[in-house]
Amino acid sequence: MNIDPTIFKAYDIRGEVGTQLNEQTVEQIARAYANWLPVKGTVAVGHDMRPDSSDLSRAFIKGLTEQGLDVWDIGKVTSDMIYFAVGKWDLAGGTVITASHNPGNDNGIKLYRDKVTAVGLDSGLNEIRDKAMTGDLGEPAAQAGMVTPKSITEDWITHCLTFVSELKPFKIAIDAGNGMAGAILPAILPKLPLQVHEMYFELDGTFPNHEANPMKPENMQDLAAKVTSLGLDFGIAFDGDGDRAGFVDDKGRIVSGSDILTIMAKEYLQKYPGATIVRDVRMSHAIDKLVGEWGGKTVITPVGRVYIGAKMREINAPLGGEGACHYYFAENNDADSGLIAALVAVQAISDSGKKLSELIDAYHLYAMGPEINFKVADKAMVFALLRKEFQSEKQSELDGLSVDFADGSWFNIRASNTEPLVRLNAEAKSQAKLDSLVANLTAIISGE
Repeated sequence: MNIDPTIFKAYDIRGEVGTQLNEQTVEQIARAYANWLPVKGTVAVGHDMRPDSSDLSRAFIKGLTEQGLDVWDIGKVTSDMIYFAVGKWDLAGGTVITASHNPGNDNGIKLYRDKVTAVGLDSGLNEIRDKAMTGDLGEPAAQAGMVTPKSITEDWITHCLTFVSELKPFKIAIDAGNGMAGAILPAILPKLPLQVHEMYFELDGTFPNHEANPMKPENMQDLAAKVTSLGLDFGIAFDGDGDRAGFVDDKGRIVSGSDILTIMAKEYLQKYPGATIVRDVRMSHAIDKLVGEWGGKTVITPVGRVYIGAKMREINAPLGGEGACHYYFAENNDADSGLIAALVAVQAISDSGKKLSELIDAYHLYAMGPEINFKVADKAMVFALLRKEFQSEKQSELDGLSVDFADGSWFNIRASNTEPLVRLNAEAKSQAKLDSLVANLTAIISGE
């Protein structure tokens, strides 16, 4: 069987249904994953609302049971519910059939092993890929595994509610993006003192209203308009598989992932004085400054759940975050969750006694624009040019290339794992300095 190696990404598996992913390839990947799992036992399998996710989930389950593993068929769930299941019931692994916010003709597979450990190319996915592609799967087990349908929604909601206490009765809007959050939110919202204007809660894997990706400003415009037109306190948007949450404030401004992590960090440092907060290389240095002022520390990691969760576990950190609106919690087995992140942020806003816009104005210390993608023919050459151009500045290659300047400005550039792109993030003390830095970098990257 020919399996396209490009579907194996840094943190998960994604590809076009039919041409790259079908029931046969998914079954083969499942068998390879079953053989690879370090601990043998029960695996939880769930899927999102895409038209083909149910069929691909059945194929994955078939592959697992062929290799003798028992399966909990969790059904249609958010990705973070699978992470929760692995941790709560000490399972051997967990899998979600989803392509998150990718277009409706795509699908994918997110894999976890025991102890809610994410499986990426640096942590086992490379071995699974090689076994699946070569067909090195051994013989099916003498006795097939058992499949048990299981609902975990009530357990999940109970767990999520432990992250909040008394909340103010905010008036908010929630944009579920026609993704899986729309299936779970109706089970928890009646238990919260929030007045919610629901947007796009209908499950539809073709995403008829907009892409379910809160990182893109164009996908947040409907939510911002709803908040400002109705005079609401803020808005929350979820991505396709429900493990990311983005915010707009009461003025309709999109809130950066860095600012939300800062707001949550203040809350967590009150609970865990002196704690360390983990962040990725793309996030604002304001986090480091403010967390330091509040008595805590920060540790920087490469981008990706594989790195954030592992570092939190290693240093016993209670909270971590990524610029792409993934947030991780020690009380959630160091895994990310869109719903828990939303609840923790709402609790922090409630406890602050301030409007979200007031918190943003206080914590957004520097000028930082959105991530910029550049299409380039030779990624290695771009990195070489930048290293040489800024050789007298402080450089780090923890993830891509980061350069820090004496005036407090910095940039990070990372290469896409799958496309001829490099991704730029930059920050400066003022908008004028940021504009100048980005213009200079754009000229170098573009070869102008």
